[in-house]
Amino acid sequence: MSTLTHAVHDSTTMLRRNLKHAIRYPSVGLGSALTPILMLLLFVYAFGDSIGAGMGGGRGTYVNYLTPGIIIMGVAAGSMSTSIAVCSDMTEGIINRFRTMDITRSSFMTGHVIGSVIQTMVCMVPVVGVALAVGFRSGATPLEWLAAAGLLTAIAFAVTWLSVALGLISKTVESASNKPLLIQFLPFLGSAFVPADSMSPGLRWFAEYQPFTPMTETLRGLLSGSEIGDNGWISLAWCAGIALVGYVWSRSLFNGTTKR
Repeated sequence: MSTLTHAVHDSTTMLRRNLKHAIRYPSVGLGSALTPILMLLLFVYAFGDSIGAGMGGGRGTYVNYLTPGIIIMGVAAGSMSTSIAVCSDMTEGIINRFRTMDITRSSFMTGHVIGSVIQTMVCMVPVVGVALAVGFRSGATPLEWLAAAGLLTAIAFAVTWLSVALGLISKTVESASNKPLLIQFLPFLGSAFVPADSMSPGLRWFAEYQPFTPMTETLRGLLSGSEIGDNGWISLAWCAGIALVGYVWSRSLFNGTTKR
């Protein structure tokens, strides 16, 4: 068996392990869907009329504006489960057993990342379903829906690698659950809930140049069937950069840990 084949086989085994854990303990994964659904309902029914009026429409206008931001927030929230799962494996002894087995080192992290991406994408299905139920309407073509799914997968892949690193540096599960909060909070400081140009100058500058704003605008354009401009390639560049930093950081931390 070649090295590549061995690595793929081990990664598949780890992926199967993580998916079984997700099915057996669904509460953490369901939180990735429940949080954005609650935020969607809160903003639509508590603030939708007033914010929508400020946009020149009503609640329906705001639902269409808000939904892409809520979906992005849900993808970011999915990173918490990865950080917790990695920290749990590193602190509860299972990693010591893996060290004694003839498995590819990278398969441990690869299984977590791919499993988390799958879990996050599945959890976004009910979010979209609730959005449709409260009035979200999309003008996207099937190709644009496919592109939107690809963008969300890229975002999930990027933030998951970063969350793996956060899980590896955490000493307890509690700290691992807190470290990804910044990732989940960033969409609030972008254009997810209100347009960036309606913010104060300092916050507007931050919103325009942080990664989740072009991601949100790209998804919003894809789902509405409108132009996305430069936001598409900027979003993919951010995803590639975040994924690379997360991967290099995670690999360095994991190799340092397993050599002890």
